[in-house]
Amino acid sequence: MAKRTRKPTAGKPSGPVAPDVAEPTPAPVPVQREFFFLPDVEPEPVEAEELHELMKLWRHGRATRTLGQAISDGYVTVFTILMLGAMITSGVLSAQQGMAGCTTGACASSRLLLPTAVLLGNYAVVLGLARLFGPVLVSAAEGSWLLDAPLDRRRLLSGRLVVPLVAAFLFPGLITGLVAGLTGMDWPAVGIWTLAAAAGSAALVAFSAAQQASERSRLLMLLQNLTGAAALAVIALVVAVAADKVPAEALSGIDAARWVFLGVAVAALAAGTFWLILALRRLDQLRRTRLASGGALVSGMQGAMFALDFGLIRDILVERRAAAIGHVRPTRGRGLGLTALIWRDAERLRRNPKMFIGLAVSLFVPYAVDALRLSQLNPLISGLALVAAMIPFLGSLRVLSRTGGLARGLPFKTASLRTASMAVPAAVALLWALAAVPAFVGVAGTGADRSLEDGLIAALITGAAGLLGGVRWVTAKRVDFGAPMVATQNGAVPPALIFNLLRGIDMVALICAPVILGWPAYWSALLIVVTFVGLRGSFNVEDLRTEAEAAQRELDSAKTERTKTKVPPPRR
Repeated sequence: MAKRTRKPTAGKPSGPVAPDVAEPTPAPVPVQREFFFLPDVEPEPVEAEELHELMKLWRHGRATRTLGQAISDGYVTVFTILMLGAMITSGVLSAQQGMAGCTTGACASSRLLLPTAVLLGNYAVVLGLARLFGPVLVSAAEGSWLLDAPLDRRRLLSGRLVVPLVAAFLFPGLITGLVAGLTGMDWPAVGIWTLAAAAGSAALVAFSAAQQASERSRLLMLLQNLTGAAALAVIALVVAVAADKVPAEALSGIDAARWVFLGVAVAALAAGTFWLILALRRLDQLRRTRLASGGALVSGMQGAMFALDFGLIRDILVERRAAAIGHVRPTRGRGLGLTALIWRDAERLRRNPKMFIGLAVSLFVPYAVDALRLSQLNPLISGLALVAAMIPFLGSLRVLSRTGGLARGLPFKTASLRTASMAVPAAVALLWALAAVPAFVGVAGTGADRSLEDGLIAALITGAAGLLGGVRWVTAKRVDFGAPMVATQNGAVPPALIFNLLRGIDMVALICAPVILGWPAYWSALLIVVTFVGLRGSFNVEDLRTEAEAAQRELDSAKTERTKTKVPPPRR
């Protein structure tokens, strides 16, 4: 640096520097504190009724509408419910009068077996729901502060047991009574079966509440499996009678069965009273974690139901089951690339054999439909049953379709990942189709008899329809609430929310329509190919958009490199 460009430095002061004068420190002003620690005294006793009134004020004090105003706004819904109720009642009465005139052995056996199967099925469903939710539960907010209050939990939780008991008494009784009336039973028998279903279901809920304090679920699971197996056995008898494999006269003793089910109803009332008293005494032994877990499950499923997202409901249940199991023993994988993913799906079949229970039940459906003289609709009905059975086998496809980050972390395209995830379920669906060939040929000899070749083709088409219906149900996108909505009486609704109810059903109806209408089988084969190509993501819009954006970024970077002015480095 030249001397002319240097800045002059500031000179040092020649005289002495005066010292800084210290400012006086202000005296601290006492602050009036608003918080004080509570004195060490005994807590004031609080009654449960006072807490209930306070909770009611918090919940309903900010309501802007009354219940009557809400009902008046939904008058169309109320009118529809009343009209449908009147139509159902009229249909039941007319069907009861028509079926009462049938005096054959098959009709008499159906009057006995069908209501019995529904009764046992209600028992199994009630036990499953009671074991899943509680049946006694509280919300997360109530579990965080209300259960810590110095009061008796029995007085606080006794009201929570009323709703499960009433629901278990009403709904199974109504369903069983409806089926009993449709089969042509006389009204005293309808009342006996209805009372047995209602009292037995309520007694099982009381028994579940009594077992909830000790957190024992093995006995409830055993009872659920026994009642479910008994219901399936009774339905198998119905199919056997319809297929003339079992004489109908041996199962037409409805007069003796009345006394049996009347005894079941009386025993259920007595046992339910005892278990209810025992459950009320054990309410103070319920842990807060167990109570709050059921409330959290209910709140999560309510949010999913508002969006009609049944897949999210199943995800919540699967997560709860995985949390209950805790951990599994890790095993070494096999293969490389997509083969490793296929091997993991095959390994899950061994780890979770319960999936085959639903598959076995769905395999029973085509034989039942054929025995009931509905062979023309057998592909549609059996395909819908197979959709429900295939959903548990498509767990990896569900994870990859809902977790985009995981799918992008794998070095494969979306189409390849989905195809690999369908491999093991496709093999299971093929085995199902081969096992259902006799039902589509016509084992009962009463439906539309097909040749062996036509029956094999119909079974394969039904298996493919069930598989693709399950894939459609699993890979459906979430509802976009930012899209334009449709105005209804209950407010704005996204259009995709309505079509959520038809997921899977649309694929089965589309693929099985040519078989039902009697068209050539190649139409169904063509629809299977088109549907498979669409569902595997060969023309995924998001992937195409991502690839287009990446190509555009590379093009822009190349243009920028060409337009840059390159300055050569200086030479010395």
